Amino acid sequence: MAIKYTVQGLLIYVTIAVYLLAFVTTAARRARTGRILFFGGFLIAIFSYVYRWHDVRHVPLQNLFEVFLFLGMICHPISWFCRHVLRIGGQWADMLIGAVVLIPAGLVFNAEPMQLPPALQSWLFAPHVAVYMLSYIFMAKAAFQAGEQLAGRRSGIAGTLMPTEQATYELIAIGFPLLTLGLILGSWWGKLAWGRYWGWDPKELWSLASWLVYLGYFHWRYMVGTKYPRANSVWAIAGMAAIIITLLWVNLSRLFPGLHSYAT
Repeated sequence: MAIKYTVQGLLIYVTIAVYLLAFVTTAARRARTGRILFFGGFLIAIFSYVYRWHDVRHVPLQNLFEVFLFLGMICHPISWFCRHVLRIGGQWADMLIGAVVLIPAGLVFNAEPMQLPPALQSWLFAPHVAVYMLSYIFMAKAAFQAGEQLAGRRSGIAGTLMPTEQATYELIAIGFPLLTLGLILGSWWGKLAWGRYWGWDPKELWSLASWLVYLGYFHWRYMVGTKYPRANSVWAIAGMAAIIITLLWVNLSRLFPGLHSYAT
């Protein structure tokens, strides 16, 4: 763990601070001020990501530092979409997610620019990773809603606009097609890069495992509906746990060497 004494590091830390201030302000029942701060943090996050893009001269999605930088940037637009289109609130969780995902970028992951390896020099590189990251934020928000439900709140704090169990389902119903598209694009990319659609690589296996957990969630909910809302919420949280393993443990642990080792 090391502080980054660079312009990039400063931008990350300011974004984290503004997101956390937005979270605290919203929790203090000053929702309008919280939303303004959240938007301000989003603008800084955009600048931070563009700065990185200019620095590395390619779409910055190559490694975990850049991926988490991207995650911190997309939290606000997804939050806006959920609130104004899906009528799902809980914006406090989005502010917290935005701050949390930027902490590893600011303090843990290496920010040294690297050349793209041949496997990443494909037009499928950016859409494959970006689609997965979009799905991960939707699933993370769903996990927060599920946690609210398990905590006994029928509707979340800070303006959740529908019951938490239904909100969890709606979010996963959007995140799952994105997760599926990411899996398909990855398979296509694998064919172009390594000559096969599927290589039983640890990252591929855990991505499939995450997808199967959410498939199981839909099957379970189709069978029982909302009769067992707490069980539904446990499914949603289990899916997020599988995603965390896929994104972090598989990339960082020496137990899982494979074709995706460049992600570290």
